[in-house]
Amino acid sequence: MNQVLVEICLRVRDIDATLDFYTNLFDFEIASRREFPENKFDLIYLNSPGTGVQIELTYNYDADPYEIGNGFSHLGVTVSDLEAMHEICKASVYETGDLRGLTGGTPTYFFVTDPDGYRIEVKRAK
Repeated sequence: MNQVLVEICLRVRDIDATLDFYTNLFDFEIASRREFPENKFDLIYLNSPGTGVQIELTYNYDADPYEIGNGFSHLGVTVSDLEAMHEICKASVYETGDLRGLTGGTPTYFFVTDPDGYRIEVKRAK
């Protein structure tokens, strides 16, 4: 049986800040947006360029702040120029960690945190 990851859902508090993060910092594209004001929620689907994976952003109008579970760690994104992306993230308003390498070796990744506290591991594309 062939199985393919197609979607990751994140519940978000500030839809505008979250859309800015994913579309302007990481070039995700809005695939569709469905608003359900009578039920007080919106669904926004973002395409990850070059893949079949989407992020579903669920915005519940009156939700209390979400707690990120201790079993979830992060999302991962690859980039062709890790150092350039690190500089872009550091210059942004988003919390950005240092460039790191596994066991202290050559830097291969860093973490940046989105407006809702989800961590994104930015990795050098192979």
